Amino acid sequence: MKHIAAHWQILAALVLATFTALVFRGMVAGAGMDSQIGGFVGAVLAGCEFIGDLFMRALKMLIVPLIVTSVVSGIASLQGVKGFGRLGLKTAGFFGTTSLLSILLGLLLVNMIRPGFSDGQPNAVIRDAFAQSAATADARVVETVSGAGNRQAGDFLGVFKAMLPENVISAATDNGQMLGVIVFSILFAVAITRLPAVEMRTIREFFQAACDAMIVLTKWVMALAPIGVFALILPVVFATGADLFVNLGKYFLTVLAGLFIHLFVVLPCVLRFVGGVNPWAHFRAMRPALLLAFSTASSSGTLPVTMRCVEEGSGVSKRVTSFTLPLGATVNMDGTALYECVAVIFVAQVMGVQLGFGGQFFVVVAALLTSIGVAGVPSASLVAILLILKSSGIPGAETAVVALLAVDRLLDMSRTAVNIYSDSCAAVVIARSEGEELGI
Repeated sequence: MKHIAAHWQILAALVLATFTALVFRGMVAGAGMDSQIGGFVGAVLAGCEFIGDLFMRALKMLIVPLIVTSVVSGIASLQGVKGFGRLGLKTAGFFGTTSLLSILLGLLLVNMIRPGFSDGQPNAVIRDAFAQSAATADARVVETVSGAGNRQAGDFLGVFKAMLPENVISAATDNGQMLGVIVFSILFAVAITRLPAVEMRTIREFFQAACDAMIVLTKWVMALAPIGVFALILPVVFATGADLFVNLGKYFLTVLAGLFIHLFVVLPCVLRFVGGVNPWAHFRAMRPALLLAFSTASSSGTLPVTMRCVEEGSGVSKRVTSFTLPLGATVNMDGTALYECVAVIFVAQVMGVQLGFGGQFFVVVAALLTSIGVAGVPSASLVAILLILKSSGIPGAETAVVALLAVDRLLDMSRTAVNIYSDSCAAVVIARSEGEELGI
């Protein structure tokens, strides 16, 4: 029997999980969660949450060893510090440019669509929903928002400290400190290039072999992706259903429109006119990673698959992917930056705050900086939005964010897909600029 491609398996799991969740919602709506049917549905959901957690743990298990081995082997293969510096400047330039483009796109759409207004006036229904959500939200959500709300602008200076961890082993066990692991790996790889030739070759070959072994492990975990995706999506759709779009439909459509345009228009134009490659061919190669990113809402968790798709599907060398993709999964957040911009302007519209050119310029700059700077901070988007709202003097920041967070899952999944696709585009464009012949 012909093998079914990975992206079709994952897509089938997404559709089946959505259909099953909607059927379960219908069953529970008629019988109630306290009934025998409700008990059965609850047991299935609990089982899915357990299996989904195991799948995410398996993916996250790969992250640290994959980052260390790929970054060290990739940079150690460069021609000394000069080759690394050139690659670093190109990567930083690409990340900054595409993030700025995504923010400006979000700003344009939110000002055109004006999702926070109804009949030309701030939407009072949504404003009331903000207040109500604070009273009815899950206690854990409220606690998270309250903790994030206590952060100050100076707290983000801690990101620079995180770049140089006191204990790299300890940093590797903390998802918020992956930037430190990457910086250490880069410095270690550069140090290898300064060793005598025999020693340098021995260490480089060791890390190259370790990286190849991690790719094999990734293939094993990816064989379970359809099951993991089904288990992750079913509880989400069951919990949200169609109510996800009732009160905040216009806001959702604005964010999704921005993400869609950035994914299918802006980044393909960059690939075509800057990289000189076929955007559709690269998109086809990235389908498994995009679907997995959408399902897991984790850029770091998708990193092993992203690297595999870019190397095997688009033909980018390990030398480029090992540097650009781990770094991109940590600091390059096009989708997150666009989301932050739209969310802040939306809240300002609902609360009746008029942001002029200066205010909106501040939002653009803040979204650009925080999308990079808070990537190593837990609840990154939440922290960034609260910081921008407070810095802009917009009232009701905490209650507004609670409302947005309560219906944020689909947007989180969507912007994660955009984030990892932007990373992959960076790898392709930079590879072409380095003179590589790609397979697309």
